[in-house]
This record gives sequence, C-alpha cells and structure tokens, in this order.
Amino acid sequence: MSEQQKNALLPAGLRDVLPPDAAFEAEIVERLVACFEARGYDRVKPPLIEFEEGLLSGAGIALAPQTFRLMDPGSQRMMGVRADITPQIARIARSRLAGAPRPLRLSYAGDVLRVRGGQLQPERQIAQVGAELIGSAAPAADAEIISMAVDALEALGIEGVSVDVTAPRLVPRIMSAHGIDDDRAERLRALLDRKDSSGLNELAGDAAGLLTALLGATGPADSALEALRALDLPGDAANERERIAEVVRLLRLAVPDIRITLDPVEHRGFEYHTGVGFTIFARGVPTELARGGRYRVANGDGNPDGERATGVTLYVETVLGILPRPDRGRRLLVPAGTPPDLAAAMRAEGWTTVASLGEQGDLDGEAERLACSHVLRDGAPKPI
Repeated sequence: MSEQQKNALLPAGLRDVLPPDAAFEAEIVERLVACFEARGYDRVKPPLIEFEEGLLSGAGIALAPQTFRLMDPGSQRMMGVRADITPQIARIARSRLAGAPRPLRLSYAGDVLRVRGGQLQPERQIAQVGAELIGSAAPAADAEIISMAVDALEALGIEGVSVDVTAPRLVPRIMSAHGIDDDRAERLRALLDRKDSSGLNELAGDAAGLLTALLGATGPADSALEALRALDLPGDAANERERIAEVVRLLRLAVPDIRITLDPVEHRGFEYHTGVGFTIFARGVPTELARGGRYRVANGDGNPDGERATGVTLYVETVLGILPRPDRGRRLLVPAGTPPDLAAAMRAEGWTTVASLGEQGDLDGEAERLACSHVLRDGAPKPI
C-alpha cells in the first residue's frame, strides 16, 4: 500500500460522502427541518463538543459509554464529543432558554459521533434531524411529536410508515409495586427481552403472572390495549396504561391510516426515557427510521426531576437509503465566453450551470465527461 493510499484510509465506521450524495443529504435534511419549522419548532445549533459534565448530565448519562472524550488544552477540563443531540437541547432549554414561554418547541440537525457502531448500522458518525417539545406533560404533546415525524417522512415520499409504541417505565413500576430489588429486576429484564415466560415464572414470584401476561399484550395497538386493560395493574402502572391508550387515540386522529403496534415490555434504546416511547419503521426496511419518547429535562442543580419533555430523532442515513437517487438531468455545460447574464438567466430557470474553462472542440463530449445532460448553444439548452 502506498503512502498516499494509507493517508486516504478512514477509521472504521467513518466515511466520505461524495457527489451527488452529499448534496442529496443536505436537501433531505433541510426538507425535514422545514416540516418541523412549519409546526412552530424553532431551529437551534448546539456545538459539536462541550464540557463533559454538561454533556453527560440528565438524559445524557445513558450515552456516557458511547461518548468520545478529550482534554481541552485551554481550560484543562475534560470535554465530550456529542453522541446524541437531545441532551444538548435539554441543556439549552434549562439554561439559555429557561425564561422562554412553555411549551418550548425546538428543532435541530447535525452529526453525532459514537464510540461504537451497531450490527445493523456500523456507522459511527451519524446525521440526525430531530425535534423536542419541552414543558408539557399532556398526551397531546406525545401525539404531536409522533404525528409530525410521520408527516415529515411521508412528505419525502416514504410509504408504509408504521409506529411501534412502548412504555419503558411500565415494567419497572410493576416490579417496584411487588418489591423486586435491582439485581432481580435486571435478571427479569433479560428474561423479558428474550420473551422467556418459563424463566419469568421461576424468578418473578407473585409478579410472574402479570409480567407473563404483558408478553401477550404485544402486537396491533387495538388488540394489545384490550389485553392490557384486562390486567389488574398497580396504580402507577395503570396510569401508564391509560396514557398509552390516550396517545394512541390522539395519534389515530392525527394520522388515521397509520399502522400502530404496541410492545409494553420493550426498553432497549429507551434507557433514559420516563414515559411513552416510540420507534418509526417503514415497510420493507429492516432498521428504524426514527425513535423518540418522554424524558425529563434535569434542573440546573442536578436534580433529574425537572421539566417534562418529549422528542424524536430521525436517522438520516436510513431515510436516504430508501429514497430514490437524485436526478441530475438539469446540469448545463456553459461554453467559454458565454455572457455571465445568460448563464445567470439559466440558473434562474432552475439549471445547474457548469462552466467550460477553455475552448473545447467537442462540447458534447465535455458535457458527458462533466455529468451534464445539456449544452448551452445559440442561447438555449440543447440535449447532448
């Protein structure tokens, strides 16, 4: 391998985005953000790196294992490279926008960097677009965030969008009501993840029947909610069930044709969520397009019991992977010596102009070489 080839190598999980994909990604990101801005979500832009204690406070604690750390030469304090933008939005809400009217609606777009990629998504630098609704505990806030994300994806032409709703606090509330300690709770969580009903019966004690029944309350939202309503849930868990039912009802009003499923025991990926969570899929796509849910914006004094919030993050790479490639058909080769105002007029008509920088005998050949579909001849675009 030559020295030049060695210098071109990138770490695992990182890549260059080349033409025309880079422009296509930028276009899709702006279209998604525009959908959020149309609903009153004001855009913010947090920094790529910030002090570790701020980045990893509150909801950010769950992302500590995925966060790159480095020493700031100026302040001699540890800094972190963001692994997710949501904790940064929470920081902005509790500090610089603490006095802004609630509910606070914010949107964002940017890249994050993670220590490890996943099996299905090995990329470590990930483009995110998202929105956060901060300062409302109403189920309508959950429904607004979910329906807005669905609308944004469908506006891109994505078909077969579905929503899987989960309640990551439901199982912990049941375990707490039955006095199950942390060690046994962790083992029971592993059994629930594997859908191991026999293991639950051996370990869960008097909670076994209820936890096993939860495994059966999975599937299409209507039948799953019916199964949940048949269970004798303790107080907080019963309240959680009613909240899920209300979010589903409001979601059906907002997007009547959407397919909604429910998994009341799913919690992986929702470690810092404090209420209704959700994942958005599309038919025929093996990975999720978006994920979000309820969390708390920690108070400035470190107390995690702060403002109620809900939000969504859209995974841009997955979205791009299911959209048709951009059409570059309106690229126009402009011969050397063309008056600048004529080239400007072509751009005003929607053409991308590519200037020939010298006399070319074969303009069609030059246009083809530069990925142009037309050549400017006699003041008008002509196909090659």
